Amino acid sequence: MSNLLKKDGFNFAFDPKGCDSCKGNCCIGESGYIWINAQEMQALAFHLNLTLEETKFRYLTKIGYKYSIKEVKLASNNFACCFFNLEKRQCSIYPVRPMQCRTFPFWDYFKENEEEVYKECPAIKNL
Repeated sequence: MSNLLKKDGFNFAFDPKGCDSCKGNCCIGESGYIWINAQEMQALAFHLNLTLEETKFRYLTKIGYKYSIKEVKLASNNFACCFFNLEKRQCSIYPVRPMQCRTFPFWDYFKENEEEVYKECPAIKNL
């Protein structure tokens, strides 16, 4: 139980070991935005050994004044982050993934929609 991650204001904990047996539920599903800020874009470009402009063109979509990582439409009518390796079932940019990904499942949305995070993530543990 000591390896569980907890955050004030949440009625659940997260067991990082659960990611080993998950099939990427947090990276696959309904279409949505995967926000990435300027510093994260620079780190991603460096990680991919691309210029920032190449990275933006290939992997990002501009939404207003912000950027989101592109998604890939799957046969199941779901979507996946373009950096989610479907064969290995893991993130291909894990060391430089955006803060949105790093903070999952401790999103304010799940404070009011707790049942959804239990359905989505097998690593969620009741406190």
